[in-house]
Amino acid sequence: EYGTVAELGLLLRQLHGLGPPGSLVLPELDPFNRAEPRLAEARLRPDDRDFLRNRLAGLRGLYSGLEFALPAGPVHGDANVGNILRRQDDGTAVLIDLDGFASGPREWDLVLTAMYFERFGWHTAQEYRDFVAGYGFDVMNWPGYPVLRNIRELIMVAWLAQNTRESPEIAAEVARGIEGWGGGDGPGDGAHFGGWAVGRLWPMGRARRPARGRDDQPALAARAQELLRGSDARAAARPRCRNGARPRG
Repeated sequence: EYGTVAELGLLLRQLHGLGPPGSLVLPELDPFNRAEPRLAEARLRPDDRDFLRNRLAGLRGLYSGLEFALPAGPVHGDANVGNILRRQDDGTAVLIDLDGFASGPREWDLVLTAMYFERFGWHTAQEYRDFVAGYGFDVMNWPGYPVLRNIRELIMVAWLAQNTRESPEIAAEVARGIEGWGGGDGPGDGAHFGGWAVGRLWPMGRARRPARGRDDQPALAARAQELLRGSDARAAARPRCRNGARPRG
């Protein structure tokens, strides 16, 4: 049984209040460590891959310039309500999946819950208020929130992009996401990277929407091809720069 969003806020407050023992050396949090290899493995058009890599480089620069409101320290790395389970013996909610446990900005652990509420609607307004009350800080009121949110969305799309060969639905949503973000003015500008679309296929999103049946697959495949053909046509119509490359947006 999963825990609640309110319990997540309380658990993160407890976790962030801990000091690591002297014998434990935690790695520094690197939000981008999996994004580049996933983009390298993804089945993407060269200009789309270049666009995402440029987006990644831009967000790296913005991340390095952030001024965090909370002190750095131990972070879970992937804190969301899907990583809370109840112990069978006493029903106590505990954090699981500590693969990303590291030392870094505490705001990183708060962003997923905020964007699951703000971007995808997976949490209600009351659930998010309960989360904020439990933790004692609202990351959405911090000026750097849009940067961390955009980094998280890029990680989501990179995860999906490496799986485009497996499903026409994934290919369609990744194409839609790239097209949606391509109209923004630059990294961190607050443009949705097809966030609502990506959320439909992210593991947490799948758990909160009805499963599709096999009868949907032909329509999904047709939609994927339609999106990909449209992307090709738009790319061919873009004016070229002096170096032969096509500008984005």
